[in-house]
Amino acid sequence: MQVPKDQSFFLFGPRGTGKSTWLRSAFPCAARLDLLDLRLYTELLAHPDRLEAMVLEQRADVVILDEVQRLPALLDEVHRLIEDRRWRFVLTGSSARKLRRGGANLLAGRARTLRMHPLTARELGNSWRLERSLRFGQLPTAYVVDDPADYLAGYAGTYLREEVQAEALTRRLDIFSRFLVAATFSQASVLSVAPIARELGMSRKTVEGYFDLLEDLLLAVRLPVFSRRAKRALVVHPKLFLFDAGVFRALRPKGPLDAVEEIDGAALETLVMQELRATNDNERLGFELHYWRTREGKEIDFVLYGEQGLVAVEVKRSGHFREDDLDVLRLFRGDYPPARCVLLYGGTRGYSFDRGAVRVLPLRDALPRLGEVLVGR
Repeated sequence: MQVPKDQSFFLFGPRGTGKSTWLRSAFPCAARLDLLDLRLYTELLAHPDRLEAMVLEQRADVVILDEVQRLPALLDEVHRLIEDRRWRFVLTGSSARKLRRGGANLLAGRARTLRMHPLTARELGNSWRLERSLRFGQLPTAYVVDDPADYLAGYAGTYLREEVQAEALTRRLDIFSRFLVAATFSQASVLSVAPIARELGMSRKTVEGYFDLLEDLLLAVRLPVFSRRAKRALVVHPKLFLFDAGVFRALRPKGPLDAVEEIDGAALETLVMQELRATNDNERLGFELHYWRTREGKEIDFVLYGEQGLVAVEVKRSGHFREDDLDVLRLFRGDYPPARCVLLYGGTRGYSFDRGAVRVLPLRDALPRLGEVLVGR
C-alpha cells in the first residue's frame, strides 16, 4: 500500500487486517490515540478540544487516531487542527457505519480514503500457499499462528462482541448470530433476501438491514451486476461475499448434508474476490467490480470495468479445462468486443486463445501477479 505524501487520510479495514502493524512501520514517530481506550474515549467525548493538548504533549506532527468511528464528532476538531496546526492525521476505522450515516465531517476532501484488506499472494511472497489460503484465508494472524482454525473460530465472536454489541447496532445479538450463519449459505451466490427471511422467520426489512450492517462493518461486500449497454436480459440481484475465505469457512456450518465441493468452490471464488479487491485498491487500478449473469444462467464470476479497460474473470477449481469452459467468456466478449477474458484454474499450464483475447492461467501463477494480469501484461 502506498502512503499518501504529506496528506491526511482515512484507513478503513476489518479488524485483524493489520492496520495498526502497518502504521507502526510507516509512522514510527507518530502520536497515537486509540479510541478503544475507555478513559481516552470518555475524556474526548466530553472535551473534544483536549485533542490538541494531547498531541502537543507527544510532540509529533503526525497523529494516528484509531477507531475514529467511535467518536465521529471528533472529526470537527481534527479538521480544525489540520487547518490551524498543519498536522497530518491518519484516521483508522473498522466500521464506516457511523461516519456514513451520521453526517460526520469527512474533512472536506482534505483526507484521502484508503482500504486495508487481508494480505495478498503478492504481499505474502514465498510464504504464500494456495491450499493454506483456501482453507484459512489470508488475515495476517491466521497465516502465522500454529492453530489458525482456533483463531478464526474466535474471530466472529470478537467482532460480534466488540462491534455489534458494544455499539448497540442490533438489540438481539443471538438473532443476528443466526442470520450471520444463514448468510454463509449465500456466499459467492446471487443474493435473494426473501428465502433467508422466511427461513429465519424475520421480516424482509430486518434481513436487508442486517446485510447492510455486514457491509457497514466491512465484513461483506455485495457485487452488483455489470449491465452497461446490456444486449441481453440479466439478473438484477447482487452477489454476496464475506470478505475473507477463512472467515467464511469458520462461519459456514459443516455436516453430512453440506457438500464439500460447494464449500470449497465458494472458498476459492472468495479468495479470488479478496485478491481482486485488494490488488485493485493497493495498486490504485481504479476498476469497479461486478459480476455478469444472464437470465438463462450464463455467468461470469467477476467483471472489472474502468479506465484500464474491461476484464472478465472466470474461476474453476479443476486442474483441467475444456473448450466449453471458455464458451461463457466468448459469449461475454461477443457482447463486449474490447473485453480481456481470463480463466483462472487449478492446473499448471498457461494458454492463449483467440489471438490473445482469452487467456487461461494457473491460479498459482496468476494470483501473485494479479495486477499485471488485470492490465493485460
